[in-house]
Amino acid sequence: MAKTKKPKLAVWKFASCDGCQLSLLDCEDELLEVADIVEIANFPEASREIKAGPYDISLVEGSITTPHDAERIHKIRRQSKILITIGACATAGGIQALRNFKDVREFINLVYANPKFISTLQHSTPISHHVYVDYELRGCPINKYQLLEVLNAFINHRKPNIPNTSVCIECKRKGIVCVMVAEGKVCLGPVTHAGCNALCPSYNRGCFGCYGPKESPNTSSLANQFEEMGAGNSEILRSFRNFNAYADAFRKESEAYEK
Repeated sequence: MAKTKKPKLAVWKFASCDGCQLSLLDCEDELLEVADIVEIANFPEASREIKAGPYDISLVEGSITTPHDAERIHKIRRQSKILITIGACATAGGIQALRNFKDVREFINLVYANPKFISTLQHSTPISHHVYVDYELRGCPINKYQLLEVLNAFINHRKPNIPNTSVCIECKRKGIVCVMVAEGKVCLGPVTHAGCNALCPSYNRGCFGCYGPKESPNTSSLANQFEEMGAGNSEILRSFRNFNAYADAFRKESEAYEK
């Protein structure tokens, strides 16, 4: 009996810190099971062996920040049957998207001794601004169990079972007292996609929005609540300009509080 051909998996990096790729490597024992059902054909973070495409599934980490990146992502899309973006950089431009609210040339002149050698785009943008994306997995970094679920789903031709609930639901499940209600702390939990297991509220801190906006987030209502708690315009603006600053809902709300 002929062996069933394994789907070919590729992992790609753009502008990012590599944290989401490390989340895949952090799967450890589970990664061995993944290797049993897929052929890891292109994953420079884990192996120097590179096998040519096309690829059945591509995982893409990082945002598009240079003209070269903008060309390369189209090549990757053409080689990939399914393209999945992983992490805040790939899904929302990442922390580097803070440059999008200023003139990037100012930063280049401050950071680099020879700015003339730097070739960059004005904006740091998510992958979906350039090519069609089959699925977006949010997080900074991503939840490794959610990643395994997404891979399992696409390998088995089904919809990923990633509930689009808020961080508040995770707090309730863990029995955490709401830091916003009890202590008046600014917290993005009500509008942020779950996945971190309420990490920051577990340490009595407000949610920073690492997993990006949940489905239909009522950011304006939350911002009004921050105002009632005594937060000023600058604090509200900064709360929405973090790891997912260029995610549409967070970007629009922060812009509403610009002077």
